[in-house]
Amino acid sequence: MMIEDIRHKIAQDQFEFSRHAVDQSIIRRISVQELREAVATGEIIEDYPDDKYGPSCLILGFTLANRPIHIQCSYPSRPLIKIITLYEPDPTRWIDFKIRKRQDEN
Repeated sequence: MMIEDIRHKIAQDQFEFSRHAVDQSIIRRISVQELREAVATGEIIEDYPDDKYGPSCLILGFTLANRPIHIQCSYPSRPLIKIITLYEPDPTRWIDFKIRKRQDEN
C-alpha cells in the first residue's frame, strides 16, 4: 500500500524538501517533527498520477497536538520522497479537511 511505503521512507529519513516546501514550512511554521507526525497517522486523500512534475499524492494527517496538515509528496518509487508542499488546510475550503468544497459551497 502506497501510504505504508511513504510512512516507512519518512520514518527512515528518506525524503527531501522542494524549495517551495522549505519556504512554506517556514512561513506556515510547520516543523519537520510535525511533518513526521502527520504522515505517521495520515491518509492519502487525493492522487495525482499524471502530475506534470511526476506522480504525487496529497496526504492528510494530524500532529500530536491535533493540528491538521496537508502534505503533497512524490510517490515512494523515488529513492527519496520529495515533499512538494505542506500547509494547514483552510476549513472554509475543505469538508473535514478531506474533500475540497465546490465554489458554491462557501
